[in-house]
Amino acid sequence: MPTTVPPSTAAPARHVYTLGFWLMCLSSLLFFMSFNMLLPELPDYLTRLGGADYKGFIIALFTLTAGLSRPFSGKLADTVGRIPVMVFGSLVCFICGFFYPFTGTVAAFLGLRLLHGFSTGFKPTGTAAFIADIIPLERRGEAMGLLGVAGSVGMAAGPMLGSWLAQRFSLDTMFYCSSGLALLSLAVQGTMTETLPRAQRQRFSWRLLRIESWDEVFEPRVLAPAVVTLLCLLPFGAVLTVIPDQSRVLGLVGEDKGLFYTCYTCASLVVRLVAGRTSDRYGRVPVLIGSSCIIVIALVVLALAQSAPVFLTGAVLFGLGTGLNSPTLYAWTVDLSHPERRGRAVATMYIALEAGIGIGALLAGWIFSNEPARLPFVHALSALSVVGALGYLLARRNRPVA
Repeated sequence: MPTTVPPSTAAPARHVYTLGFWLMCLSSLLFFMSFNMLLPELPDYLTRLGGADYKGFIIALFTLTAGLSRPFSGKLADTVGRIPVMVFGSLVCFICGFFYPFTGTVAAFLGLRLLHGFSTGFKPTGTAAFIADIIPLERRGEAMGLLGVAGSVGMAAGPMLGSWLAQRFSLDTMFYCSSGLALLSLAVQGTMTETLPRAQRQRFSWRLLRIESWDEVFEPRVLAPAVVTLLCLLPFGAVLTVIPDQSRVLGLVGEDKGLFYTCYTCASLVVRLVAGRTSDRYGRVPVLIGSSCIIVIALVVLALAQSAPVFLTGAVLFGLGTGLNSPTLYAWTVDLSHPERRGRAVATMYIALEAGIGIGALLAGWIFSNEPARLPFVHALSALSVVGALGYLLARRNRPVA
C-alpha cells in the first residue's frame, strides 16, 4: 500500500532539517570520501606487493569486520549513544588511512583492510540511528535520500581525488589525505548533540560488548529489508572488485581509472535529489521493485560492454538503480523498527549489507581470477542475485506494510 502523507501533516522543511542534520551530512561526505578514494588504486597496489590473486579480499575483508562489528555498534548505539559510535568509526578510518604506507607485505596490507572495516561497521550505524531520531516518519525517505546525496558526493569525489593524488604525487600522499579526511569527519561530529534519550544512556563498560542472546544480534522486525539488502548489495561487492580491471581492459587508465565510480555516483546523486520523496509517496516496496529492475538492466549492460561508452552507460544505470534502492531500504528498515531498538534494527540491515558485499566480492574474485574473458560471468551472477530480490519483493507487494 503506498505511503502517503496529507500536506497538512507534513512538517515544514525548516523544522525537519536542523543544523544537526546538515552537520551529519557533511560528516558522512567526508567519511565516505576518505575510504572510497582508495578504491581505484588498491588493486594495483596489492598487485605490486605480490598479491594479485587476493584482489577479492580487498573488499571482502573490509566488509567482514564491518559485518561482525554491527551487533556491537547497534547495541552501543542504543545504550551508550549515537555519537560515540560514530566517533569510534571515524577514528578507526583515520588511523588505518595513516598506516597504509607502512604495509610492505601482502599479509600486512590484508590485515589493515580487516581493521579498516571496523570504521564502516560503526560510523554508518550511528549515523542512520541519529537521522531516524530527528526526522519524522513522513519525511524519512526524503531525509535518507539527502543523507545519501552527501555520501554519494563523497563516493564520487573520492575516487577522482585518490587517482589524481596517486598520479600527480604518490600513493603515500593519497593514503595520508584519506586519513586527514577521516579526521575532519571526526571533528564535525564533535559539534553535534546526542539524540539518544538521557534515560536510555549508559556509561561504556566492557560488559556491553557481551552478546548474550540472538535478539541482540538480529532484529526480526526488519527481516524483509535485510533479505532485499543482502541480495541487492551482492552486485556492489562484485562490481567494486572487478571494475578497476574492467576499466583497464577497456582503455580507462591513469586518472581515468575512477571514471566508472564518478559516473555511477553522479547518477546516484541526481536520482537522490530528484526522487528523494518517491518512497514516502508511493511506498517502499513499489520503489524497490522499480530500482531492482534498473539494477538488473545495468548489470546486463556491464556484462555486454565492449567499449568505454557502453561501460560508462552501465555505470550510470547502476547509479540510478542504487540511488533509488539505498535510501528506500534505510527508510523501510527504520519504519519497521521499534524506537528503543533502532540501533539494532539498523545494525541488522547493515549486517545484511556487509554480507552481500563480502559474498559478492569473494565470488567475483573467484570467478574472475584475473581473466578478462570471465568478466561477463561476474555481472551475470550479480544480475541473478537482484532477480532473486525482485521475486521476493513481488511476493510482498500486496502486504500492508510497504
